Amino acid sequence: MTTTAEPLLPASPDARPSRYDAWRTRVAADPWLQRRLSWLVPLIVTLFAALLRFWNLGHPHAIVFDETYYVKDAWTQWVLGYAATWPDDADARFAAGETGIFSTDPSFAVHPPLGKYLIGAGMALFGAESSFGWRVAVALAGTAAVLLVYLVAKQLSGSIAFAAVAGLLMAIDGLAIVMSRVSILDMLLTTFVLLGFWFLLLDRRRHLDRLAAVVVTRGHDAWSAWGPVLWNRPWLIAAGAALGAASAVKWSGAWVLAAFGIYAVVTDALARRRLGIQYWPLDAVRQGAAAFLLLVPVALVVYLASWTGWIATDGGYGRHAADADPATGLFAWVPMWLQNLWKYHETIYAATAEITTAHTYSSPAWQWPLLLRPTSMYAGSTADGVDGCASARGCLEVLYSMPNPLIWWGGIAAILWLIVRFAMTRDGRHAVVLVAFGAAYVPWLLYPERTIFQFYTVLMLPFMVLALTFALREISGAAHADQHRRTSGQRTVMVVLSVIALVSAFWFPLWSAMRVPYEFYWLHVWLPGWV
Repeated sequence: MTTTAEPLLPASPDARPSRYDAWRTRVAADPWLQRRLSWLVPLIVTLFAALLRFWNLGHPHAIVFDETYYVKDAWTQWVLGYAATWPDDADARFAAGETGIFSTDPSFAVHPPLGKYLIGAGMALFGAESSFGWRVAVALAGTAAVLLVYLVAKQLSGSIAFAAVAGLLMAIDGLAIVMSRVSILDMLLTTFVLLGFWFLLLDRRRHLDRLAAVVVTRGHDAWSAWGPVLWNRPWLIAAGAALGAASAVKWSGAWVLAAFGIYAVVTDALARRRLGIQYWPLDAVRQGAAAFLLLVPVALVVYLASWTGWIATDGGYGRHAADADPATGLFAWVPMWLQNLWKYHETIYAATAEITTAHTYSSPAWQWPLLLRPTSMYAGSTADGVDGCASARGCLEVLYSMPNPLIWWGGIAAILWLIVRFAMTRDGRHAVVLVAFGAAYVPWLLYPERTIFQFYTVLMLPFMVLALTFALREISGAAHADQHRRTSGQRTVMVVLSVIALVSAFWFPLWSAMRVPYEFYWLHVWLPGWV
């Protein structure tokens, strides 16, 4: 996918440029400054994101929400090679430092092992009794996700300013912050998906450029019927590895893998059509088969490798499920450990598809764009006069996976705008963002009865941020627009970004479990479901 950065100079040399355009002109004329900004801006954005995610990360020192599954499973998986069972009162005892009270009996885990290995690595490094230790891997992933949003935006636009806005929006969003501060799997999934997305963009740009170069070099007549099949696509292999890792955290990554694979084939087909290749549909099938072999097998290898601990030990759940009923006939040659793993996967699918238990914070996927029921991960109260609380109604500590409402609703509106914009312009940059957003959201609509939660949308969030950044750039005005239009548009964008930042500051105490009076908490209840 070849992108062209916006012209750096305003269209009218007689008009007085805005401060932003004057700055762009200075940067364009100074290669030294360009080089410095190319690494300094993403560094500042990433460090700022790290500050919001690592500050007081160990608080609260308690197993919160679904940490009850992932933290304890991560530790037994790290120690034993598989998830094991704990006593009924294990959460409080684990937080109190009793980290060795697990048995060797297997526990049924509904998600693949990779995410829990990453969590376990942090616990091994900083101590299993440390709440910082059991959250550090996720906080690192959440910080890396901000950097990846910057890199993706830079790849899409060629603009440091565009990438900086996208990265900062991801850095200050509450859903991204909270999901980086609790030890559950969704931010790890998001980071691997973003890594695969970035690799996909790098592959598309290189592949389409090479395809065009080969066709032009060989001559139109020689290649008018059939084009070349290109195998040298290291970034596509890297994308397969990253998306295999995403699938090894949660199966949601497999939907993204499928969507990105289809995108790679379709964009290749359209490129061959533009180049005048006569049999471009069949030609794209040939290249699609090559792309499949480059993308999918490496994803399967990475996914299978994440199960090494379960395969190498005998105690894991379902480790010998197929021993008494081995496959016969055509599949008799399949190793017994692989038959056992297949049966385990059948059990996982059946169990997850049947999760319909009512939950206070459940939210079906159709509600997600409306932001009707965010998830409270933790709430602790303190009475007036206790531990410094000075409120007649008492104080509250909340860890609330609430997005910045302006980023969320603005991002949803921007997705709808991007659909219309793509229909008008056929801009491939818009298409790839929409494909990624659809892969993260649409599959959940297929399970209307399943118990699911709003915080799953952290996988959608980066692509909403990218759509919002495209919309803000449209508001700021094209480089060739009238200078008055440019100046007023840029001022509007600055006001919007400033208000978004103020809203994030207003919500941050509830994203970091800071102690606040009840009155301050109730100022944030804008809708009935926000409690």
